[in-house]
Amino acid sequence: MEMMLNLDEPLFSTIRDLMDTPEEIEKAFNAPTRAYMRDRKAMANTPMDVKEMPDGRILLIVDMPGVHGNEVKVQVEDNNLLVISGERKRSTEEEKDGKYLRMERRMGKFMRKFTLPDNVNLDSITAEYKDGVLTVTVQRLPPPEPKKPRLVEVKVGGGGAAGASTGENGGDKVQATK
Repeated sequence: MEMMLNLDEPLFSTIRDLMDTPEEIEKAFNAPTRAYMRDRKAMANTPMDVKEMPDGRILLIVDMPGVHGNEVKVQVEDNNLLVISGERKRSTEEEKDGKYLRMERRMGKFMRKFTLPDNVNLDSITAEYKDGVLTVTVQRLPPPEPKKPRLVEVKVGGGGAAGASTGENGGDKVQATK
């Protein structure tokens, strides 16, 4: 007696649905978080110019109109990631008087990240905020001096003197010493 399995039966369709569920759960757990989307939006809306000067300095210039200097934070993370962040807030005077008909100025948190090259002096990073523009200056380290060759003294043993050894062909054996 031959038995055929019908894969369209409710039991098999339920099993298929259960097997597909992990993919849906994985998509839900790996979806971008609100914090990630907020940080991404804050980074996209903060324009920055990066300029390399002839003397090797790197300048990062960020426009931040309406931001107070004490609301800006510049820090180095993981020894090579420069993070510029802060928050632009409406003043309390703006909030209490009148009613907004249109609000186009962006308020809220902002952030920019910049990966620093390996040859920068992290201790010499400076930041200056003036007239709504933040300028961060990063000094490069001087290039390392090329290594000079080390001279190794070669001692040649005497022909038949005590302590000298001879090679296979009867010649002197040469040894380099430190």
